[in-house]
Amino acid sequence: MVKNQHVVKRDSGWAVLGENNNRDTGIYKTKEKAIKEAIKIAKNNQSEVVIHDSKGVIRDKDSYGNDPNPPKDKRH
Repeated sequence: MVKNQHVVKRDSGWAVLGENNNRDTGIYKTKEKAIKEAIKIAKNNQSEVVIHDSKGVIRDKDSYGNDPNPPKDKRH
């Protein structure tokens, strides 16, 4: 099963949390470091990275796998 990787705020920093997991994969001092780690995991699992802001609202998503809605090629 493919698990999307969420980047979420914690009291001690920013965490990477696999979708439906109960425990964080890791906690990092900066959001940028957490995003880099989430991207590595998502590329390996061919999944998405879901980035939340400090209040928990989803702000961005990036796909690193089989995208069901890839961008259209505009070079026709």
